[in-house]
Amino acid sequence: MRLGAQYLGNGQCEFILWAPTAATVSLQLLAPNQQQIAMEQQESGYWGVVVSDVQPGTLYQYQLNDGETRPDPASNLQPQGVHGPSQVVDPQFNWSDRNWSGVPLEAMILYELHVGTFTREGTFEAAISRLPDLKDLGINAIEIMPVAQFPGDRNWGYDGVYPFAVQDSYGGPEGLKKLVDACHQQGLAVVLDVVYNHFGPEGNYLSHFGPYFTNTYRTPWGSAINFDDAYSPGVRNYFIENTLYWLRDYHIDALRLDAVHAIYDLGAKHFLQELGENVATLSEQVGRELYLIAESDLNDPRVIRSVEQGGYGLDAQWSDDFHHALHALVSSDRQGYYQDYGECEQLAKAYSDTFVYDWKYSPHRHRFHGNVVTDRPCSQFVICSQNHDQIGNRMLGERLSHMIPYEAAKLTAAAVLLSPYIPLLFMGEEYDEPAPFVYFVSHSDPDLIKAVREGRKQEFAAFHCEGEPDDPEAPETFNKCKLNWEKRHEGKNKTMLDWYKHLIQLRKTIPALTQLSRDRLSATSAETLVVLRRWSETEQIAILMNFSDQPITSQPEIPTAEWHKILDSADSKWQGSAASASDALASQQSVTLQPWNCVVYQAIA
Repeated sequence: MRLGAQYLGNGQCEFILWAPTAATVSLQLLAPNQQQIAMEQQESGYWGVVVSDVQPGTLYQYQLNDGETRPDPASNLQPQGVHGPSQVVDPQFNWSDRNWSGVPLEAMILYELHVGTFTREGTFEAAISRLPDLKDLGINAIEIMPVAQFPGDRNWGYDGVYPFAVQDSYGGPEGLKKLVDACHQQGLAVVLDVVYNHFGPEGNYLSHFGPYFTNTYRTPWGSAINFDDAYSPGVRNYFIENTLYWLRDYHIDALRLDAVHAIYDLGAKHFLQELGENVATLSEQVGRELYLIAESDLNDPRVIRSVEQGGYGLDAQWSDDFHHALHALVSSDRQGYYQDYGECEQLAKAYSDTFVYDWKYSPHRHRFHGNVVTDRPCSQFVICSQNHDQIGNRMLGERLSHMIPYEAAKLTAAAVLLSPYIPLLFMGEEYDEPAPFVYFVSHSDPDLIKAVREGRKQEFAAFHCEGEPDDPEAPETFNKCKLNWEKRHEGKNKTMLDWYKHLIQLRKTIPALTQLSRDRLSATSAETLVVLRRWSETEQIAILMNFSDQPITSQPEIPTAEWHKILDSADSKWQGSAASASDALASQQSVTLQPWNCVVYQAIA
């Protein structure tokens, strides 16, 4: 069952609403002409009416039980913000991506961006001008942080309250379609971040229409969304339709599902399984692969195992363990969950087994955590050295490169981009962007503003952070997070950009690095050295990484072969101190690595 205002053309529009507990529902057309029309009750709690003389741009809302009026929960556009009326949108768009066939999941190099801070203008159309830069870098897929309508014009996107409405301050539906179309013309896939585990606190009127929430479970944001209680079929349909809406109507290639561990469903068919089945059907209809990528804190292989194996059948999931293991090695950060990490053998395990905690005891959690996932291919996991959460939830919002030496920043880039997993970069990291990325919002409720400010202070106080966090409501907090694109052409920033470009080129052109096979990799560690080996039918690659601020001399565990150095982060070309690793390396031969050094050797079969 499709939802919202479906413009049919020729001045006709069908309005469909799910309000199972309402006695009466009226459609109120507000502009350009005012009119009130009783809606007809249909099966399963739906209400509908087809109205003539309605054009795109018409403002409307619903009246429930002859009383309160509210915007459409499935609104496509909120031109006056989260409290204002909804607007009828013409779905027609002059697409030029008819021959677009997508980017295979295993080939993706993801680039996470926030529309509001990606450019000075902070719009979809402004982002188009930067797509050639991303293509030149080697990126082939962008991941857009949530664009569902949120309060005001500044927000990370996770306070959205209208999942079908494209944020008006970014450029609305037309702007997003232009960006997607332009991406496809540049050969870039588009992944959209969506939030199906909670709604923001301001402008959330869903409970007025029906039992969208349940008190059976609690989330960090309050009552859980109702995926398995009474009336849950209507709620499940709401989110399934939202998924299909983005993939079908906006030509989005994949969705990143935020924090699926906060989607509670104890029914016999989990919501995520039903969602995956619907996306698979749509993929067949459109003739190209569409993907669902889950963010999960559970280390649970059921998320991506096939339905036949008792899983949900999603295409991929994030691996936080890789990030945490890498972050702890290059930084002194041991707060929170980082206390569970900090050993080289953990990063080696993350390379070979994906999850460090695969039903192992977690001191931070005070319990056993995770499960073995080695039956799944590496191409089903997304990894990174930093993302919006890991940066933005620090009090100062500092990027990883601001916390560690320049050489260590190059090392972390290599650790991610030469891995057997799908890599994700956070906007600006490729040239060592100096701007922070802190938490920002623009609520209108004074009490809510006060609560957000106090909540952030209390959160950082619990982590024993010194100083005052930036005011999340202040416009200058938002503005200081905008990228400084001109930096990519200067000094060490340019060198870092060239380093990223070279790593991505190696990933794309060396057969041993293009194949994300778990059967063709080996990872070992010794003190501060991690050795990652990957191979194909024609060659072997050995990646030696020194996670220490001191030089080390070691005999890496590599097979007998004629090994030749093809990359050294300590070379002067990369503004390194001075390379010490030999150009050729034999088995059982010692090699000396500089502090925070990554050296890559190749052996042709």
